Amino acid sequence: MKVLYLIADGMGGWPLDELGGKTTMDAAHTPNMDELAKTGIIGRAQTVPEGMPPGSDVANMSLLGFDPATYHTGRGPIEAAAQGLALGTDDLVWRLNLVTVSKLTIDGYMRDYSSGHISTDISRPVVKALQERLGNDTYTFYPGVQYRHLLVQKDGALTEDANLLISPPHDITDKSIKPDLRVFSRSPFLWDLVFEANELLGNRNINNSMANSIWPWGQGRPLTLPNFMETSGMRGAVISAVDLIKGLGHASGMDVIDVEGATGLLETNYQGKVNAALDFLKDNDFVFVHLEGPDECGHGGSAKDKVEAISRFDALVVAPLREALKDEETAWIITCDHFTPIVERTHTMDAVPFILNGPGCNASGIESFNEKTADSTGLKLERGHELLSFALEKFGLK
Repeated sequence: MKVLYLIADGMGGWPLDELGGKTTMDAAHTPNMDELAKTGIIGRAQTVPEGMPPGSDVANMSLLGFDPATYHTGRGPIEAAAQGLALGTDDLVWRLNLVTVSKLTIDGYMRDYSSGHISTDISRPVVKALQERLGNDTYTFYPGVQYRHLLVQKDGALTEDANLLISPPHDITDKSIKPDLRVFSRSPFLWDLVFEANELLGNRNINNSMANSIWPWGQGRPLTLPNFMETSGMRGAVISAVDLIKGLGHASGMDVIDVEGATGLLETNYQGKVNAALDFLKDNDFVFVHLEGPDECGHGGSAKDKVEAISRFDALVVAPLREALKDEETAWIITCDHFTPIVERTHTMDAVPFILNGPGCNASGIESFNEKTADSTGLKLERGHELLSFALEKFGLK
């Protein structure tokens, strides 16, 4: 049996007046997910434990079956695992965004958490310049993808910096940066680094993008996860454009499949991800396919774009996989990691809707798949990291 675990990041949301009281999920054209919901089980799962931030790092760790309350150390360490960085046990790994602020003062606000979705070919030389000019025995900059990079602070886990609570920049779009500057000020060296970077990014010989500041956040010690094959009994792979998912895959011993042209945006290589999933499943058991587009559209505050992203997920990922595997014994898990409501433009703690379709799953008879219909069944898993094992038991695989 082949298991497909399909994630539309941030797909869940809240009703909108501009959509006649519908959510973006309800407004999207999703005949394939609707059919799988009708002939399978639907419900909700609480992917973010109480007291933890509703980030993709926490939520996707849950979806892969690992309890974030036990294993999560921070966003940065997960992405460091994706790059295979050699780290000391007491190093502190920060996720480092290239951002656009109105000005780096207490009167400033976060204009863009992604610097206009800066491209990788522009951002990587900028981060390399930061390392050449500002890197030292304590701080090392590592270039990543688009606006997502890393800062490693040697032995930083032994300092008070490990306890600093910096807002994820996507949580404060169009909001004041004053509270976070106050937090940065508690670390003199980090404070200096942020302001020196701001000055350096103003040099147009080094940086010709919208980025005018660095934003370290999501710090933690290096990540360690159990081996996925040992916990699930399956050889699995992850397919995603973002280092966060790749890092979870690397840390748990899964295959990590790169797809050329995968961007993490609305415009991405859907067919490439489908082909990669099918190729892996020829000889293996399980694939976790992650699409970032709905989340990015949610952060952008565009209901129209998010409806389109969800519709494309159904038409360009779910549909071709169903067609290709129609004669195979297949089990499906389809969900999102968290909500990214348009009105909030960031993540929320809502329990996510999910579909299970395969052996052992009785037909729900429900005609459509959205937040409301998933809630109507009364099935809710309070510990989201149990969704995978719950599904495998239903499918007779555990």
